Amino acid sequence: MSDRNEALAARLGERFGEQLVRVESRIGELTFEVDKVDLIEVALALRTDFGFEMLMDVCGVDYLAYGQDEWTTASATETGFSRGVERDAVILDEADAFPPRRFAVVYHLLSIQNNQRLRLRTFTGTDNPPVVKSVVDVWNGANWFEREVFDLFGILFEGHPDLRRILTDYGFIGHPFRKDFPLSGNVEVKYDAEKGRVAYQPVSIEPRTLVPRVIRDDNRYSADLKDRPNG
Repeated sequence: MSDRNEALAARLGERFGEQLVRVESRIGELTFEVDKVDLIEVALALRTDFGFEMLMDVCGVDYLAYGQDEWTTASATETGFSRGVERDAVILDEADAFPPRRFAVVYHLLSIQNNQRLRLRTFTGTDNPPVVKSVVDVWNGANWFEREVFDLFGILFEGHPDLRRILTDYGFIGHPFRKDFPLSGNVEVKYDAEKGRVAYQPVSIEPRTLVPRVIRDDNRYSADLKDRPNG
């Protein structure tokens, strides 16, 4: 961690106290976590008092199955194709609450005047659907970023002036970047000759785990060498 970043972290600690919790970084970057209740207050202070006048990006994160590896490679068969595992899909009813640290919104900030960067993270809590306050009134550039997070993760931004889908179709069902969203989707489109237009229908692809197969064909795998003793 550079001296300038450490000095900034100390100033932030004095200014915000327990409102900001520092997140450990292995590459010397400054990342802080803020409760969503304090988000707007902290964002305004970062812009006005600390010179972070530019919001570079807003992204959503789904921490479902965070830290779990989808592929098991510690042991493999002689053919090398035993890596696929099946994960149980986590399906929540509309009334179910989310784990408190499942969905997060991450803000990437830049101070041009001080040539410093800062990352701010807030979790949405147990609300279903997940909701945080919009920072459009703090950084106007958040408008389309927040629409993208809403479209792909289903996170709502309270106070956003025009929260609509921005990447998927308006009739799209679900949010494709959620970790429990099926890879094949929920619906597909096809041309309906009777209706004379493109129509939605339930997806006809069965979900499955695809394990890539690598075929090796060189002299190391020659049948003549297979049972030859070493030496």
